[in-house]
Amino acid sequence: MWVWLCVVACLLFACKSTDREQKKVAIVISTLNNPWFVVLADSAKERVEELGYEAVVFDSQDNASMEKSYFDNIIASGFSGILLNPTDADQSVANVQAAADAGIPVFCMDREINQSGLATCQILSNNYSGCVKLGELFVSVVGPTAQYAELLGLEGDNNTWRRSEGFHSVVDKYPDLQIVAKQHADFDRNKAAEVFGSMLQAYPDITAVFCGNDAMALGAYQAAVSADKADKIAVFGFDGEAAVLESIAEGKIVATGMQSPGLMAKYAAELLHQYLQGDNSFSRNILIDVDVVTKDNVSDYL
Repeated sequence: MWVWLCVVACLLFACKSTDREQKKVAIVISTLNNPWFVVLADSAKERVEELGYEAVVFDSQDNASMEKSYFDNIIASGFSGILLNPTDADQSVANVQAAADAGIPVFCMDREINQSGLATCQILSNNYSGCVKLGELFVSVVGPTAQYAELLGLEGDNNTWRRSEGFHSVVDKYPDLQIVAKQHADFDRNKAAEVFGSMLQAYPDITAVFCGNDAMALGAYQAAVSADKADKIAVFGFDGEAAVLESIAEGKIVATGMQSPGLMAKYAAELLHQYLQGDNSFSRNILIDVDVVTKDNVSDYL
């Protein structure tokens, strides 16, 4: 009798343990060395836990090899799903494929991979249209005849190119609006300060800079201050980071494209939950609108 009870107890314990393992969700973020991605990770974790799952956050540190190691561990550990902010549109494909082969759904947040239909869902900001709006504002502020620079993000991130393409679809219509310097600063504030500082030395007549994200906008502004040109350089960013919103309110930075990392992350968590409940009646690609924030409307976002 006692033996039988022990066997039943062990089986019940094993079942409960398995249930717990099946309810784990991995949140894999490209880097937590950026406040915007911290919001993305925290919002995803909060919503995943509200939905009854255990959430584990992984920081890839913008390293595709590290992301692969995390995926290997996640797959071996029996996670139920993955919310992914990819490190690289091409190199992350193999990781998503490995998860798909293991029957683990992957929902991409903010960044996409370059293989259509492989991820269960990709939830992205409409980077192109957001930067079309920023391009229009850029021309109205800077004017049709000026010298400007551009700071690009990571080369392997499609957001880098969509933002640049959206911006140039507008500004390239003005032949006397001359881009004199264009360089990658990898979405990094310190690198942007260094790169833009060098640009200002080489091209002292620059009057504006378009930055592919807000971290680079803050770095560019820092470089302008160091060059004693803060009041002569119009800085434009993209993301809606809190520090940039404050800088816009103070008149230091002109504008940013307002993404919604919290909304994106919560939506991804909810769709993952829906999928795990057996309902996949949602689009495989979802675009979220981007608003332009200036000094005129920044109070609405602060």
